Amino acid sequence: MGSACISIIEGNPHLRSLLGWHLQHVGYSVFQSADLHHAREVFFNNQPNLVVLDAELPDGNSLEFCQWLQRQRQALVLMLSARKGEADIVRGLRAGADDYLTKPFGMQEFLARTESLMRRHRTLAPPTHLDYGALKIDLVQRRVRLQGLLIELTPQEYSLLYVLAQAGGEPLTRSELLRRAWPDSIDNPRTIDTHVLSLRKKVETDPRQPSLVQTVRNVGYRLNLEVLKPDPVPYPSLNGNLPPVRVKTGS
Repeated sequence: MGSACISIIEGNPHLRSLLGWHLQHVGYSVFQSADLHHAREVFFNNQPNLVVLDAELPDGNSLEFCQWLQRQRQALVLMLSARKGEADIVRGLRAGADDYLTKPFGMQEFLARTESLMRRHRTLAPPTHLDYGALKIDLVQRRVRLQGLLIELTPQEYSLLYVLAQAGGEPLTRSELLRRAWPDSIDNPRTIDTHVLSLRKKVETDPRQPSLVQTVRNVGYRLNLEVLKPDPVPYPSLNGNLPPVRVKTGS
């Protein structure tokens, strides 16, 4: 179990440290976060097998973060919550949690649930694609489809789009994009601007007024996932000749 990695995202520092100590004691590699911003960095940098997620984090919506984790298809989620109502548990599971543990809980039960989830993770096949509604990224063939149309991207454009999509709509600085999307060390952040311009020419209806790959002033760039949803407004067809967005319902 030595190589297995677990990310703990818990607002209570005492509980966070206690959980981390016990997981490390039984052999897991553990990373601890007190907020979602740091947790996202941990996910990108360490690719945990399991995420232990506090449902009541003070700095953001844990359910939305859980949904984002589910779209990555790389980690299972154990949600911890003081809310014991059936409706709360259902919301957590429907948001993508693979298990739900109510506070307070015994440490032996926590470790048993963790072990059970890690066994499940070992039997899961690696993800083959990311699905953002109108945007689908094939991780095996390294192909991208937007509203059903295959978009021909260079390897670097693909990597840039993939990293932006993984961020779940959060803005990324040029330095972050260079670190995550470029295979070699590059110290010129303006390289990002050049590739963003070329990417926009392929995925935007009007590259001069981009709605998908957006500039965030004084920060960098973000992928606007809202325009990929059919409700309330579908992403406009490229060149006016793409089919309408169709989104499957259900799980």
